[in-house]
Amino acid sequence: MAANESSDGAHASQGGAAAADGLMANRALWDNLAEFHGTKPGDRSYDVESFLAGGQTLRGIERELAGDVAGKDLLHLQCHFGMDTLNWARLGARVTGVDFSPKAIARARELARRAGLPAEFVEADSQHLPDALTGRFDLVVATYGILSWIADLDAWMGGAATALRPGGRLVLVDLHPVLQTVLTFDPFVADWPYGGGAPQHDAMTGTYAHADAPLEPQASTQYPYSVGEVVTAAASAGLVVQRLGEHTETETDGRHILPQGPDGLYRFPFSDTYLPVLYSLRAALPEAAAR
Repeated sequence: MAANESSDGAHASQGGAAAADGLMANRALWDNLAEFHGTKPGDRSYDVESFLAGGQTLRGIERELAGDVAGKDLLHLQCHFGMDTLNWARLGARVTGVDFSPKAIARARELARRAGLPAEFVEADSQHLPDALTGRFDLVVATYGILSWIADLDAWMGGAATALRPGGRLVLVDLHPVLQTVLTFDPFVADWPYGGGAPQHDAMTGTYAHADAPLEPQASTQYPYSVGEVVTAAASAGLVVQRLGEHTETETDGRHILPQGPDGLYRFPFSDTYLPVLYSLRAALPEAAAR
């Protein structure tokens, strides 16, 4: 028994060290992306000048799930350099953005200054949110390219739940695990697991935001989660699922692999139908939730 306990502790220590190494590599990657995104012509995802001129970056799914945010306290997890966070502010929310990249947070604060929008930006790992954020928010929002960067899904969901006031809601919109398994659509190549959470190590080249980014390959670690695992983590954190959606069309294809239809929307054709490309989750912290 004692030998097994010692062995289990060693495995836990190794797992923790591996997760820490992955976090450090991912932070270095996103530091570089935060310096690059929105700064070069041809950026496909971040048009800073359009934003400063009043352009709205939020999509219909998250706006519908969040509802009217005017006068509400909103926490945006993994906010990158703050464009979406500040768009929530334009809709009347009192916003706080969290990101683990110090360079992203510095850019977000500068963008808020240039836009003349009030916002608080906090440098923190979304798996370990500061105690100062506990119970402060009506809404926690996270959108697009979120949970695949998270080693501890339960810690992420627990932090989101803890940041909410009783009755507050989590709004999560992310790439569907089916789409994440796909490397290329034409020809069709699938090279990623559907769920399980096992770390997937890679050297990321370039960036989704710029086809010709002059960036050196960088180590990254991502984690595949199924829809079932995401919903189970939300329930385990004490959240009550109000709505789960699986969406077969999207306004933008952040991975740039899907065909675009005549209506301008992107879909994942499969036989004579379409597979989901996004999923969305709205879950609430019960009014009587104990802290």
